[in-house]
Amino acid sequence: MEPLHFHYPAVLAAALISFVIGGLWYSPILFSQAWMKACGITEAQAKAMNVAKVFGLALLANLVMAFNLAAFLGAKATLQFGLFAGLATGLGWVAMSLGVIYLFEQRPFKLWLINSGYQVVTYTVMGGILGGWK
Repeated sequence: MEPLHFHYPAVLAAALISFVIGGLWYSPILFSQAWMKACGITEAQAKAMNVAKVFGLALLANLVMAFNLAAFLGAKATLQFGLFAGLATGLGWVAMSLGVIYLFEQRPFKLWLINSGYQVVTYTVMGGILGGWK
């Protein structure tokens, strides 16, 4: 087994772009209102959150996700493989895992589409960055 080698700038870029995609995805431009309605979150609850804590932990989670995907892809990954593996990860693992949870929690299908859609897009883009940036 070969030791893991990370391209740290690519990992950092993948984590940051995931964070940016999330900011756009859950913004008023795209899905914030539909997401809040499907979650049952009010404007007051959204405004009351601890922004530093939520965003800081989200950024940390994105960094962990990027390192994990980089380890999965390996040092010899190409752009095409990175995109495919990111798509497969987002759709096949994350979205389907959320789907099982949402079924048992009886969450709205629309919420699954919004949250899973974000995961599929972000993992695909992260995979492209990690596979394509040498």
